[in-house]
Amino acid sequence: MGELMDDTGAGFPPRIAALVAFPAVLTLAVTVLRLVGELQHWGSPWVVNSHGGSDFTVLGVTWLPLLFGPYFAWKLIKSGFAPSSVGAAVGAAIGSFVVFFAGSLLAGYTETHPGVLTLVGFFITLAAAFIPGKGWRAFGVTLLAYAFAARIPVAIVMLVAMSAHGGQGLGTHYDVVGDQFATLASPWWKKFILFGLVPQLTLWIGWTAAVGSLVGALVTAIFGFAKRPATA
Repeated sequence: MGELMDDTGAGFPPRIAALVAFPAVLTLAVTVLRLVGELQHWGSPWVVNSHGGSDFTVLGVTWLPLLFGPYFAWKLIKSGFAPSSVGAAVGAAIGSFVVFFAGSLLAGYTETHPGVLTLVGFFITLAAAFIPGKGWRAFGVTLLAYAFAARIPVAIVMLVAMSAHGGQGLGTHYDVVGDQFATLASPWWKKFILFGLVPQLTLWIGWTAAVGSLVGALVTAIFGFAKRPATA
């Protein structure tokens, strides 16, 4: 698929699938393990919240971009895909996080009465996922690939959990939503679309890319990864 090039905007790594394979498999394992833990009522700190919402438990994928952002940055630079400008990479990452934050505020403010503005907020968070690539193309593309590889399986798990027992669900955080949304989430397929499919493929894609890019770019700038000679 071509030779590696430096990241001057001319291209991106031809082996992105190989780069994100291990993080994606690990993320999938954490997702499945958390489902098992909630079904078996494991305690803190492994599984804390099984009543809807999100948290930063050990068996959670929300915090993994904090690890994989620097990991992807390091691997790309080592392979010859350093950013043409570390400042531009950091700036794009900050911009991505700001856009994500604005979209999540809009979605959160209107979620008790979901409508067009709620959907707009979700798509703004998704748009944030495409901003990191403006400052560091290889990094942005890699984070996007990982984000979808991480979140599509979560959406599938939520589909299975919400449809279980005739739509009654499994009683895990993958299928339970807040009481204030209960009337909006019937039947189960509507609940899945509103609280499973749409957020996983918009807001959580944006979160993964925005947070991963911010941490990865900052670590690159602070520790000077991009100044080191690339491995042939």
